[in-house]
Amino acid sequence: MLRADPRNDRAQALAERLTPLLTGVALPPDLQLVLGGDGFLLASIRAGGPEPLYMGLNAGRVGFMLNDVPPAELEGLVERLATSAWSELRVPRLQVQAQTVDGNPLTDVALNDVYLERSTGQTAQLRVQVDGVQVVERVVCDGLIISTALGSTAYAFSAGNAACHPRLRLMQLTAICPHAPKMAPLNLPHEATVTVESLFPARRPTRLVCDGFDHPDVARIQVSDAASDVRLAFLDGHDLTATLVRKILLP
Repeated sequence: MLRADPRNDRAQALAERLTPLLTGVALPPDLQLVLGGDGFLLASIRAGGPEPLYMGLNAGRVGFMLNDVPPAELEGLVERLATSAWSELRVPRLQVQAQTVDGNPLTDVALNDVYLERSTGQTAQLRVQVDGVQVVERVVCDGLIISTALGSTAYAFSAGNAACHPRLRLMQLTAICPHAPKMAPLNLPHEATVTVESLFPARRPTRLVCDGFDHPDVARIQVSDAASDVRLAFLDGHDLTATLVRKILLP
């Protein structure tokens, strides 16, 4: 199956060239070719769930989770697809159990990151626990990011945490613009459970964001291992370490 970002002209042009080349090529039935940027790959995984094997082809700006295939090499790409010349990377997801200001429950999952952040001009005031241990009674900040190693290279890295290798299985905790106290970034086992509570959600409203999907007026979240890894396919020769250095650390 081929999915191209309908809002991305480069992805649409790539799909037009690639589709006829794939005619008659026997591909694994669970393989999804995703054409676009990192955000579109996340949206495709959100829509498709953990069962398919996702191979992203970069038609975006960074494309950290994607394969770079120059237009002149599309016929070679088809040959590599026909011979399954790729490897799989299993990456964990985060499970979110949340409660709205009105007391209603909601659940979601995220491959990259989850964050509880202020939704007005006022700072958020949050209480943070890890595995039942209180990390901070109250941190005044713009919000708090909980990310996987794969997602560490995005918002968490911009907010001051480390950019981690995608083969690591961990959970990152990163405060967004902490004012008091100056809460340091924290890296945790992926099996940890993180609870974040908004102390004054009526006066200082907060929202939950999961891989870019917005849930307004959320007062409390609990984040843990989703136990539903996603499989990403990278063409043979794709070097994750080199990609991390080239696209994230030294852009």
